[in-house]
Amino acid sequence: MPYVTREQIEHAKQMDLLTYLEHYEPQELVHFSGNVYTTRSHDSLKISNGKWCWWSRGIGGRSALDYLVKVRGLSLPEAVSQIDGQITIAPPPQSKDKEIAKQKKLLLPEKKANNNGVIAYLTGRGIHEEIIDYCIQTKRLYESSIYHNAVFVGFDLQGIPRYASLRGTSRRRFMGEVNGSDKHFSFSIPARSKSSKLHLFESAIDLMSYCTLQLLAGRDWLQDSCLSLAGIYKPKQDIGESTPPVALMQYLKDFPQINDISLHLDNDAAGRLAAKTIQTIFHSNYTVSNEPPERGKDYNDYLKINLKIRQMHERE
Repeated sequence: MPYVTREQIEHAKQMDLLTYLEHYEPQELVHFSGNVYTTRSHDSLKISNGKWCWWSRGIGGRSALDYLVKVRGLSLPEAVSQIDGQITIAPPPQSKDKEIAKQKKLLLPEKKANNNGVIAYLTGRGIHEEIIDYCIQTKRLYESSIYHNAVFVGFDLQGIPRYASLRGTSRRRFMGEVNGSDKHFSFSIPARSKSSKLHLFESAIDLMSYCTLQLLAGRDWLQDSCLSLAGIYKPKQDIGESTPPVALMQYLKDFPQINDISLHLDNDAAGRLAAKTIQTIFHSNYTVSNEPPERGKDYNDYLKINLKIRQMHERE
């Protein structure tokens, strides 16, 4: 049995599994979808966002060392020695010629001179003017000039618009996405300062409704980050083979300090299945709680119910 020092163990822990497989066992690495990978030997083992999880066994970890011990069955000294032996060899340089997916061109609708229609529509759904104004001032929300749709914009880390959803503000129900939208960067409101908690919603309106509820309760509605999935997340029938929502994966990649996820999905069959799947996929590496609306189908329903209750108490 080889002897390894504490320093060797700490050094070995620095190598994540994806890097290890890319450099030293590329024949074992299989691209699943997006930034999710699996292995040729274990197709229920998924690697993403610097972490891995073997769903069929319910185990996971962060490093290549965890993988070699928990999956391959090596002893800790054997696993450290294997990684340490690889590290002493300079890893192959990252290919700068890797083909990068061509970024979609987002065709945002022209802005109207004012946002009166959008403001009236959203306040009519109970959303507080402070939340609406914040989204308008940060360019996350505006009214389109031709059809007067509400345009909810999502940005990448560089502040470049990459996604936009549309919601009709007239009596006629309309929902859609702007051409060129990339769902990796859906509508979100980041925390005011660095936060480890993320609240997840199906739609931008549900997200803004939750923020309104926090404001009405006297809480700091910018304390934690909030993210919309830009629609219903539809997992596969076999949860273990489901791909995580791309918007969530991107957000966790962009904000690695997040370790706590609260799910505020719709209170229906689709929402419950989506919540169960996300809890199953992420439970090994994150604290994931399911917090659907206490009343109504979604958080906007819940907000409107709460506002009626408040109004009744105010009249008493």
